[in-house]
Amino acid sequence: MRNIITLVLGGGKGTRLYPLTKYRSKPAVPLAAKYRLIDIPLSNCLNNGLNRIYVLTQFNSVSLNRHINQAYKFDLFGGGFVEILAAQQTQDRSDWYQGTADAVRQNLRSIQGPGIDYVLILSGDQLYRMDFERMIRTHIETKAHVTIAALPVERRQASSFGIVRLDDSGRVVGFLEKPQTDAEVALVRTEPAWIDAHGIPSHGRDCLASMGIYLFNRDTLVETLTKTSYHDFGKEIFPASIRSRHVQAFLYDGYWEDIGTIRAFYEANLQLASANPPFELISPNAPIYSRLRFLPPSQFKGSTISGSIIADGCRIGEGTTIENSIVGVRSQIGRNVTIRNSIVMGADLFQTDEELAADRAAGRPTVGIGDGTRIDGAIVDKNCRIGSNVRVCNESGIDEADIGDCAAIRDGIMVVIKDSVVPNGWKM
Repeated sequence: MRNIITLVLGGGKGTRLYPLTKYRSKPAVPLAAKYRLIDIPLSNCLNNGLNRIYVLTQFNSVSLNRHINQAYKFDLFGGGFVEILAAQQTQDRSDWYQGTADAVRQNLRSIQGPGIDYVLILSGDQLYRMDFERMIRTHIETKAHVTIAALPVERRQASSFGIVRLDDSGRVVGFLEKPQTDAEVALVRTEPAWIDAHGIPSHGRDCLASMGIYLFNRDTLVETLTKTSYHDFGKEIFPASIRSRHVQAFLYDGYWEDIGTIRAFYEANLQLASANPPFELISPNAPIYSRLRFLPPSQFKGSTISGSIIADGCRIGEGTTIENSIVGVRSQIGRNVTIRNSIVMGADLFQTDEELAADRAAGRPTVGIGDGTRIDGAIVDKNCRIGSNVRVCNESGIDEADIGDCAAIRDGIMVVIKDSVVPNGWKM
């Protein structure tokens, strides 16, 4: 596996995940109480013996840089690394990344060293576990130039994905980005019987969606990007490659979720706290790696907690009820608080005694959630100061709104913005 370089694409501005991306890039968004989105693709790589990894970013990359530097350290003899490749001005280029393919093009120097035969390209905002070794074997055995990971989906989902059409050998012979009409879907539809015959239960699913996971022969990737000005893999590179290259599909049928919107982020997190989560955080053979924080155990004082995930370093007060929720690191939650169907991301630091005293003297809420507050169907970002007897609930069923400087509603979900101060008695 030492002849493979992995590129993890950090994505653009993350407008669909705003305001979670107001101060951070998409891969740096917290996940499941103690992780960040970037930990998923990086853990998949490390669990498959892939330890030469570049992360390509250009927006709000400070917190992502810090997380990677603190979490992913390798010994001097293993030869592994996880490094950030941020968009930058050079003698040759002065513009930012113009798309997924252009991001790779601007960093070709990083993959053109000796001993590199293959390049694995991943997205930084997806939740899944995959056996990359099987994908690599498929790529080599079929003598492919490019291999695309493909997931069976229903026809109604096809408009959200790039859809591939295969021949009997699994070679890609057609590709259509986000088909919108029945006629367009018919051009790339796959018979469910074909999917069944390849060891994956189709359950009536008749389309194969590109997962945004690609394996290239290094020389093929370099030649393609240097001889064209294409900006995007899905819209431009693959339609052209299918005509002149051997593009193979690798079928996958495990859990996979694109965390691209506030709704997708919210639902994926709460599913992790359910009794039978579709994605299991506990996996002895494929753990999820992250930053070591050396936090104390969480404390519960007469609280009622059900169907939830509570991270380390939390202090939860008497009479508080937490149901079907995620509570992140260092969360300080007062007495008689109710948290339901919500994500509370916690805090980056504990407040000192002096800071707590200063806040109280100034009549300002401390970092955490005050007594008697109710949070339902919401996301509370990091380091928020929520006062007492606050109601963070979208009771009016508003779909989209901006609420002052402290909150917003996206996809019907209330989001309290990072570092916000919500005064006592505030209601929405």
